[in-house]
Amino acid sequence: MVEKTIKITNPAGLHARPAALFVQTAGKFTSNVWIKVGSKKVNAKSIMGLMSLAVSQGTEVVIGADGEDEDKALNELIDLVTAGLEEE
Repeated sequence: MVEKTIKITNPAGLHARPAALFVQTAGKFTSNVWIKVGSKKVNAKSIMGLMSLAVSQGTEVVIGADGEDEDKALNELIDLVTAGLEEE
């Protein structure tokens, strides 16, 4: 199991298009992938779960993965959130 805490810097947070892209990316991996805000933890492969977190700019989230491709999943999702979503 691996996890990392990051701060969301995208002005739109993880809403609508950024959330869909995050879920799509998480779905490429066989590992269980989650995102946690405070005490609420949801499956990162679920758009409804992710939207229920209402992640806005400046929110600290924990992204985690557990499985055979956990390192690759975590690294790709962190790269997406810290770099890729900035263009949205």
